[in-house]
Amino acid sequence: MRRTKTMVMGELLEEFFKRPYVAAKVAEGKLPDTWREVVGDRVADMTTELRLDKHILYVRIQSSVVRSELFYQREALKEEINRRSGVRLVNAVIIR
Repeated sequence: MRRTKTMVMGELLEEFFKRPYVAAKVAEGKLPDTWREVVGDRVADMTTELRLDKHILYVRIQSSVVRSELFYQREALKEEINRRSGVRLVNAVIIR
């Protein structure tokens, strides 16, 4: 609560969501959508598990061909997910 400057509710919420912990939790909640944007609909439909644990993204893919292709693109996937999230959400990607 501030006594010197009145804040609009939108400004207050914007300030709240910029906090690192809150921003990371919001990005974590949007991870399935971010994954779909990064890899596309077809690969996202083949994804059976998408789990984030201690900044490590575990991905399980049904297709062995797609799994092999994504395995070689792990670093690019990590960077793109972090870029789209706006926070350092993922440190490593493990494809299974």
